[in-house]
Amino acid sequence: MSIDVIVVGGGLAGLTAANRAMALGLTAVVLEQGEAVDYPCNSRFAGGIVHVAQKEMRADPADIQAAIDDLTGGEGATNYSPVMATEASRALDWMRAHGAKFIKGGVLEFMRWVLAPPRPRRPGLDWKGRGPDVFLRALTAKLEAGGGRLERGARAVELIVEDGLVTGVQVERAGETTAMIASTVVIADGGFQGNPDLVRRYISPAPELLFTRGAGNGCGDGLRMAAAAGADLVGMDRFYGHLLGREAFNNEMLWPYPTVDAIAQVSVVVDEAGRRLFDEGQGGVYMANKVAALDNPVSMTVVFDDAVWTGLAADNRYPPCMNPSFVTEGGTVFEASDLVELASLIGVDPGGLTQTVSAFNGAVDSDAMGALTPPRATDKFQPVAIRTAPYHAIQLCAGITYTMGGVSIDEDSCVQSTDGGAIKGLYAAGSATGGIEGGPHAAYIGGLSKAVITGLRAAEHIAGKA
Repeated sequence: MSIDVIVVGGGLAGLTAANRAMALGLTAVVLEQGEAVDYPCNSRFAGGIVHVAQKEMRADPADIQAAIDDLTGGEGATNYSPVMATEASRALDWMRAHGAKFIKGGVLEFMRWVLAPPRPRRPGLDWKGRGPDVFLRALTAKLEAGGGRLERGARAVELIVEDGLVTGVQVERAGETTAMIASTVVIADGGFQGNPDLVRRYISPAPELLFTRGAGNGCGDGLRMAAAAGADLVGMDRFYGHLLGREAFNNEMLWPYPTVDAIAQVSVVVDEAGRRLFDEGQGGVYMANKVAALDNPVSMTVVFDDAVWTGLAADNRYPPCMNPSFVTEGGTVFEASDLVELASLIGVDPGGLTQTVSAFNGAVDSDAMGALTPPRATDKFQPVAIRTAPYHAIQLCAGITYTMGGVSIDEDSCVQSTDGGAIKGLYAAGSATGGIEGGPHAAYIGGLSKAVITGLRAAEHIAGKA
């Protein structure tokens, strides 16, 4: 079989690229290391909300671009952010034309397009037969009906490069390695969150203390192969994830939901000395990154009062509410009548905690959150003073879903080399790419939309060159 395109990775980005390439008259083979029919991948496990920078997919591109700029603070986004803004609506149309069904998931704008059937709003991982799983199956069926191949149990281990041109991959199947030749290779095998060595190098000094919130099978094979071929790597120090209760390590019903983000964003997160170490007002993804970067990523605790616990924590718009879901599924919410007693329960210095809460409350009263050390932003989340007893605390861990950094690409998903040029015959899509998300604020733009848009652009540029 003469192959035009080899796609490494059978997630949403890879299946999008392969299906679009075939629709444009090319032959395509997808290599997937997973062996099961419903092989694990982050896009299959996803919640199914399709958005760009919290904006709905039909929003005006200028509004989407403004939202991206707001999330990134004007930093960390590459030349791909205008592509994300202008291609959102077309990507939605493509998904609907290829079997995706949607419902409106809630009142929040970013929940306008949720893959159906939706995941129920309850704790734990419930993905089989849900929207993302159904859509991946539809894309697989369409690929095979059109003459393409999805090869399960096939792991790409090395790019074949001849005179600066990528001409195929070395593929490992059942312990044997063979060469597969093609005109073009698309790397779409996700991030490197499943590779402890890479996580230690770029994300955390203690990867074993990060909780794997996603599929966990992204080992960075594509990234490694691309780097060996001279690809530039960007934004490697950021990931998409959330704050979880620390008991998630021993309780499967406490992940991927409920997350502790909503509570932490309005309260204080302290270390064992009772000190705040970072700006809670930047949101849960940012805080998860900060916690992961600590020498001890399981040393932080969120402290809040009863008004937050009975109010915000009980809001079940999305994801499942903390109160009572977290408790009924076995999570521990520490409770005490005063801060000194609470500190003893959670192993935090009482003097440090009391001082931190006093300073926090004073800053709330005087509208001087910027005077705190470290300063606290208020443009996204309004802080709530800790005054109403009983006081509460939840011990935290960082849950990592996928890494945001990866292979540098241009507007057409062509892989860029360290010298600034494109590597001929090599493209990348989805979470294998870097620079679209992340940056100083660990900006989350949208994993599913990124997968579809980058996959479409790669296929279309390949077909145009062919």
